[in-house]
Amino acid sequence: MLETLRHDAIVELRLARPPVNALDPQLVRSLREAIDAAAREARGIVLSGRPGMFSAGLDVPALLALDRPALRAFLEDLFALCGALARSAVPVVAAITGHSPAGGAVLAIFCDYRVMARSADPDKPFRIGLNEVQVGLSVPACIQAGLQRLLGPYRAERLMVAGRMLDSEQARAIGLVDELAEVDAVVPRALDWLRGLLALPPRAMATTRALARADLAAVFTDPARLRLDEFTDAWFAAETQASLHALVARLKAR
Repeated sequence: MLETLRHDAIVELRLARPPVNALDPQLVRSLREAIDAAAREARGIVLSGRPGMFSAGLDVPALLALDRPALRAFLEDLFALCGALARSAVPVVAAITGHSPAGGAVLAIFCDYRVMARSADPDKPFRIGLNEVQVGLSVPACIQAGLQRLLGPYRAERLMVAGRMLDSEQARAIGLVDELAEVDAVVPRALDWLRGLLALPPRAMATTRALARADLAAVFTDPARLRLDEFTDAWFAAETQASLHALVARLKAR
């Protein structure tokens, strides 16, 4: 599910759950634990996926099989994962190696920097975005806060309410991602950016970074922004369940 690669003082955590790196309870828990461990032993982290696919987001079929307590536990782990990225003591770069809808975009949002792949086929661009509304889910307040921090409240609102997906060029133009690279150059570019940051005086960089990201870290200490019970209720609502089961049916028909 998760591969750990060493690049000197940098740890690369590569999502490796075929076919699309969908986020199920085990992967989310493993990734949260790996980020916490890497932050203790490394000076920087790169989070990557497979060529063409960073992560397709939540594993909806697996999550639909969960009862309410298990679904709530999953959400606790998911928000804890986002919090681990937001509060990481070392910088984290998202090496977005391909498509990154919904949960994949969420992981990237809470990293320090985002390098996204540019598709070799302009007619089939890689896309990224919070498309939860399109499949019947609301975007939790803590996730909204992350996107608003990147794009500003109004632009983030327009994208989230419509569930709009952006191609990589559009995402770069509005600042959802920081730079683009060819698929096989995404991880090397992420490493290069991180090495440049780590070459700075470490104490000054780390202290300034912690102060600059304090607002993001604080999102996950505010229960009002997590609203676990509210999101759990929404998951089991009739409208949401109908939309999610329709999504699974469409995926099986492909």
